[in-house]
Amino acid sequence: MERPADSGDAYSPPQMARLVNSLGIRKAQLPALQLWMLGLLSGAFIAFGAMFFTLVMTGNQSGFGVARLLGGLAFSLGLILVIIGGAELFTGNNLIVMAWAESNVSTGQLLRNWGIVYAANLVGALGCVVLVWYSGTLDLGGGAVAGTAAAIANAKVELGFVEAFVRGILCNTLVCLAVWLCVSAHHVSGKILSIIFPISAFVALGFEHSVANMYLIPIGMLAGGGSIDVADFAGNLVPVTLGNIVGGSGFVALTYWIIYLRGNGEAVP
Repeated sequence: MERPADSGDAYSPPQMARLVNSLGIRKAQLPALQLWMLGLLSGAFIAFGAMFFTLVMTGNQSGFGVARLLGGLAFSLGLILVIIGGAELFTGNNLIVMAWAESNVSTGQLLRNWGIVYAANLVGALGCVVLVWYSGTLDLGGGAVAGTAAAIANAKVELGFVEAFVRGILCNTLVCLAVWLCVSAHHVSGKILSIIFPISAFVALGFEHSVANMYLIPIGMLAGGGSIDVADFAGNLVPVTLGNIVGGSGFVALTYWIIYLRGNGEAVP
């Protein structure tokens, strides 16, 4: 039996599967301009979370694990803005694969959504890089924030292909699980709580998020990230993006599709 829409109870996983399927159809049908604008917002929102993370990690003497937990909590701002404010994020949109697997979204529609949103996320993130550079924010703490930004970027581009790819898988598994959990909640508070723990976990564990890296690596380059160049940036972004697709599309969307939607026409109660 369906719960009333205004019930305080969370939606059940089978109900969530139907909602994610419907949401994927709507996302795939958005007009290009709307999709582009929402993608720009999302790139900027994730950049805000990355800015907050960089600041919190600067001069943090609370111990390795605690410091990374605090950094993860700060970074959660990004997905909270995306979900509550409304925006289109490439990594979260990997869940559209559930609607694609149900044959409700074509391959062309799926790739169109991903392509527009990915490009828009990149432009939005790079726009924030420019704004932060001219804002003087990197000079905070006597230039310590700039040092942290450069160190973060250097650590990311030093990852090998396989390591970056696997970290991308693990990251977007948690990101898409955060989005999946948000679907279960009726209220803003529930959605925020659904976001905080998975996102804090992926950040604290050092996993790799393609859209976050669209901000973190370029700002680190400007902040004095040694010999980092565009090739290094692309060398990180390619495996991380591929890993994000595998984690979000395969480990979350297809897994839940098989469990709740495959061969059923609708989710099993």
